[in-house]
Amino acid sequence: MRLLFQVLSQLVLAAIALIIVHLSLPGVEVSVSGFLVAIAVFTIAHAILGPFVLNLAQRYAAPLAGGVGLIATLLALWVATLFPGGISIHGLQAWILAPIIVWFVTALGGWLFMAFVIDKWLKRRAARKLLGSAQA
Repeated sequence: MRLLFQVLSQLVLAAIALIIVHLSLPGVEVSVSGFLVAIAVFTIAHAILGPFVLNLAQRYAAPLAGGVGLIATLLALWVATLFPGGISIHGLQAWILAPIIVWFVTALGGWLFMAFVIDKWLKRRAARKLLGSAQA
């Protein structure tokens, strides 16, 4: 159940982050028709690339392990740009700032969502189950 909530929150946060970079950075374009594709590709690429980049960082460059999320975000954005009609990023400034903004939005949003929504919901659910089994 927790994994499902994490995936759904990442999809929503990716959508919010892509809208923010589209509106705030002149070199980032997200088409309406390809928006859902861009979100799906970004989320899947990030989920796959995150552990891969972490493994490489831990093995070959331990001091870089802290930047894994940012590197995975950059790579996921790059993969998302390979699908036509979704997202396109042009210019050095956009390629530097877009991953930072997307990473910040998804990381902070994910932490807040899991800490304040999902964990509380799961605790209430566990308490209800405990009360239900105690009353039975």
